[in-house]
Amino acid sequence: MHSRFTVVPASYVFLLRGDGGPGGATEVLLQLRQNTGFMDDHWAAAAAGHVEKGETAYDAAHREAREELGLSEVALEFVTSMQRTRGGEPIDERIDFFFTARSWAGEPTIAEPDKCAALKWVPLDQLPDPVVPHELQVLEGLRSGVVAPYTTYGFESGAEGSR
Repeated sequence: MHSRFTVVPASYVFLLRGDGGPGGATEVLLQLRQNTGFMDDHWAAAAAGHVEKGETAYDAAHREAREELGLSEVALEFVTSMQRTRGGEPIDERIDFFFTARSWAGEPTIAEPDKCAALKWVPLDQLPDPVVPHELQVLEGLRSGVVAPYTTYGFESGAEGSR
């Protein structure tokens, strides 16, 4: 008999600017994580967090953009859902929902300085090192223009999109 795992959902928001046309690289806003206990000192989506009970992934993405960056009216575009794992521990079975946004109200600022050491706009083709690995997979897809609506990370099965 197979045991069932507990899914931990999270939402991620990649703010983008620029069109990537001649002379205009598309840039993404990243945060440098600190004091979170997960991937500290790695660059990551400027806004991200767990989906709370009774909340949709879209609602969580809007809430995280407000709480972490001080933004409102974020025009979210769904990019992909990612099923990921890091082994047999139930807490490490995840479903992540990735969104981009090119329009919002307000200026992105560090609203949680205890968790974020820096915010930085970077060209998609010149990402800093290190980037949280599963987020890097999505950023590489955004850079190439090819992101499947369903992706995986951390599985050994060789499933489409897994790493």
